[in-house]
Amino acid sequence: MISAFDLFKIGIGPSSSHTVGPMVAARRFRARTLRLPGLARIQAEIFGSLAWTGRGHGTDAAIFLGLLGHEPQSVDPDAVAGYVADLVTGKRLAPGGPAFDPGADLAFNFTDVLPLHTNALRFRALDAAGAILDTETYYSVGGGFVVTEAEAAPGAEAACPRPYASAAGLLALCAQDGLTIAQVQFANECGIRSPEAVEAGLDAIRDAMFACIDRGLVQTGELPGGLKVRRRAKRLHDDLTAGRLLNARPAHEIVDWISLYALAVNEENASGGRVVTAPTNGAAGIVPAVLRYARDYCPDWSDARSREFLLTAAAVGGLIKTHASISGAEVGCQGEVGSAAAMAAAGLAAFLGGTVAQVENAAEIAMEHHLGMTCDPIGGLVQVPCIERNAFGANKAVVAASLALRGDGIHRVSLDEVIETMRQTGHDMQAKYKETSLGGLAVNVAAC
Repeated sequence: MISAFDLFKIGIGPSSSHTVGPMVAARRFRARTLRLPGLARIQAEIFGSLAWTGRGHGTDAAIFLGLLGHEPQSVDPDAVAGYVADLVTGKRLAPGGPAFDPGADLAFNFTDVLPLHTNALRFRALDAAGAILDTETYYSVGGGFVVTEAEAAPGAEAACPRPYASAAGLLALCAQDGLTIAQVQFANECGIRSPEAVEAGLDAIRDAMFACIDRGLVQTGELPGGLKVRRRAKRLHDDLTAGRLLNARPAHEIVDWISLYALAVNEENASGGRVVTAPTNGAAGIVPAVLRYARDYCPDWSDARSREFLLTAAAVGGLIKTHASISGAEVGCQGEVGSAAAMAAAGLAAFLGGTVAQVENAAEIAMEHHLGMTCDPIGGLVQVPCIERNAFGANKAVVAASLALRGDGIHRVSLDEVIETMRQTGHDMQAKYKETSLGGLAVNVAAC
């Protein structure tokens, strides 16, 4: 069982696989080796997609932060630049601790791609003579998940009270026990945590999502990285707020509000602000935007209903991660924006009272209409086309939920079938379209 708290992680931007994951991996290696007798230096090497787009995604800074002992969920985004500058100057991970020179001890390997996953990091602990005391390879497999080869090997899965292996199995389980998808997910979460802890954790995730939207609505200026992309959320928010005083307003204005919420989140993500992976940072605006739409424009909002939304979304995200991928470097942006849209569509359909079959249909519709989407960020930055894609993904999620709720839940293509199609499509997709900045918009649009 993949927990909601695995899929929804509070961290910093701009990327869950290229920022959050590498920070987690670096911190794990620090904890493992910091007290090794004779430890004098730590070195790091990154491969594949991490190397090709690492600087644009802040992978280098994330590794520095992790080796300094910082965690994605607690590091102050406004202090990151200072932490990195101090390491560049001091070249040491702790007073009296091992040396680490950011300019010499982090290698970008643009040649080798390791077999388990393209997002690979290798750390080495050395003594004063340069002999290797310890080494480990980590894989950032999307959504902030980090595994070693041993952890990725097939093995016994953690037991959960209400197991299922597919969307069809989930539907059958719900029908058998008379439960909603959210109730099944909640029961499984309670196999790990107390009910009170699950509810408090979900509320914290929701509040972090909304705080990210609110901060994005008031920020101005250009996003970092050199593309000179201007923030738009505040201006759009000001225009929409002023328009509320007009007697005649277009019916499609609601689309702008949904887009606004997603833009606000992903502008925060692009600037390295605090976001919630949902299920990745590149697609972090979709679930919050649709959840905010549910709060602001749909009836019967409550804390309990918001939890139902998030639990339902998590169940769908877990199926996608288990049977395909949520990593843009592995299957393209269909695995990020497509997965987030499917999760949000399912959550909204459940929030609006849909049956289990309608909820599954909503997720299927949203995923189906993102199939084949490439991941080709200009300059390796999570800005163009990523920010606008979140706005479109959020609106597609609402459309998918609405279409499903207008039907009876009976449909020709199942969620399991569309997830498998996404996996196959990602497998067949050329590597240059999978977060390498080697194809698509990344090479056809000037980065400066």
